[in-house]
Amino acid sequence: MTAFLSVESSLTGRFWRGPDATLDRAAEALAQDSRLPLPVTRILASRGVAPHEAQAYLDPKLRDLLPDPLTLRDMGKAAERIVAATLGRQGIAIFADYDVDGGSSAALLIDWLRQQGLDATLYIPDRIDEGYGPNVPAITGLARDHDLIICVDCGTLSHEALAAAAPRDVIVLDHHQGGETLPPVLAVVNPNRADEDGALGHLCAAGVVFLTLVQCNRLLREGGHAQPDLIRLLDLVALATVADVAPLVGVNRAFVRQGLTVMARRERPGLVALSDVARLDSAPNAFHLGFLLGPRINAGGRVGKADLGALCLSCTDTALAGRLATQLDELNRDRRAIEAAVREAALAQVEARGSDTLVAWAAGEGWHPGVVGIVAARVKEAMNLPSVVIGVEHGIGKGSARSVPGVDLGRAIQRLAAEGLLLKGGGHAMAAGLTIEEAKIPEAMERLSQLLAREMAERSGAGELRISGLMDPAGATIELMQLLDRAGPFGQAAPAPRFAFADQLIDSAGTMGDAHLRLRFRSPGSQPLEAVAWGAMTGPLGPALLESKGRRYHLAGKLELSQWGGRERVRLRLDDAAEVI
Repeated sequence: MTAFLSVESSLTGRFWRGPDATLDRAAEALAQDSRLPLPVTRILASRGVAPHEAQAYLDPKLRDLLPDPLTLRDMGKAAERIVAATLGRQGIAIFADYDVDGGSSAALLIDWLRQQGLDATLYIPDRIDEGYGPNVPAITGLARDHDLIICVDCGTLSHEALAAAAPRDVIVLDHHQGGETLPPVLAVVNPNRADEDGALGHLCAAGVVFLTLVQCNRLLREGGHAQPDLIRLLDLVALATVADVAPLVGVNRAFVRQGLTVMARRERPGLVALSDVARLDSAPNAFHLGFLLGPRINAGGRVGKADLGALCLSCTDTALAGRLATQLDELNRDRRAIEAAVREAALAQVEARGSDTLVAWAAGEGWHPGVVGIVAARVKEAMNLPSVVIGVEHGIGKGSARSVPGVDLGRAIQRLAAEGLLLKGGGHAMAAGLTIEEAKIPEAMERLSQLLAREMAERSGAGELRISGLMDPAGATIELMQLLDRAGPFGQAAPAPRFAFADQLIDSAGTMGDAHLRLRFRSPGSQPLEAVAWGAMTGPLGPALLESKGRRYHLAGKLELSQWGGRERVRLRLDDAAEVI
């Protein structure tokens, strides 16, 4: 295979792989038929979009992509019970996970119930004291004072804890992989149950909750009752879908596209306040959800009070929302400091074990359990391997795992739990959590490598950087960005196009803060284009390019719109570079 632009080993050590020739021909044919620019048709061709489907793809409609909620098992029972509790003014408790998906799912239900004049009790377990998912004391207490308990983004594997709710009804709205048996509850609505076909397995929990509310509205309408406005809830579904790294395909794409439109109206006080503390001064996009808003909402569950994120998202008081957002922003700064220390120690362990491994893992005494997930993600990015990071205290490790595309880590973690190597564990394909005895960590990680061996062997392109096509700075226009935006949103399973800029002269290079790099580059006779490489100074890319002024490089990255001084302009989010020899 010939390297694109002859880059066999870039500054980050990657082989540049150009666009597939067959795909390129399909993109060119689509460009001729649709009169869309080639950078856009390359995206459409890679998604399998036929010429007659191009315009519909660029303008996805939720009504066209929304599946019938009743295709999910137990949906009918769940919706009927929720509507009965609502009309009967019964006591409802919501038990949610402490991450963005859990908080958004809880806020969805709270908002929907509030539109009908009903307040629900919110319960989110403390990450350190209670751990993930339902526990017997919490469920027992909620059952004592409520008629119905709805578990969101958790509960599918919580047999013992949910049995403690009897004789109260429990509904589980989840997306994590299920086991061979279900907990003893009224309904488990989960596209990743063992007896589901997986057609909707790409939904996050908030997507499952939204489909449940669609069915609830259908029942209300059939009964002659007023229905809450579901469109206004799509901002929460979009946030959760992106932050939980759900694949942006099918209905998820419509959720995010239309949810961003709802969010841009700035009607939800909590999201407005979070956007303001994050200094988001432009229309929100998927990047903002995943990297600006998501980490702040998560910060409460990681290093602060577990329910802060959900309270902020469901808040209706502007002043209170501002205070909660400020608190989450402060906690996020604390989280970053804790994370940096754990990340450095974890990477040192991983590097000391060498490269001859299928799983990158690290464990340390006293590592804060609230940051092990995000550190696992950083280790995965650095090593391009499934990664596990475990914090140990009093002989018990609590860890998080993050996977790479094509490797189902959640299923393997569940297998470890079934084999007795973990005290408990579960999750989904790309992320999982676990609890383990410290003495069993090495054995469990060796077994995990064995379980993932086949999928890792079938995985290709681990050391490659995929390039969508060539671009010149003169072609990086706002008009092109507007068309590319219509082909999005971009994220998991729907990557943004990565363009290569060949033989560019570096006009300037400097740092932004301690970790980021900023460049200006140009082709002969063209106006310069700005590039930003986030976090580049912590890896090989930033230091290598810092002294690049006056030299020529091939650059690769993704285009984005930035706003400065009230003006929009295009810039490159730089992923990699190679010096022109």
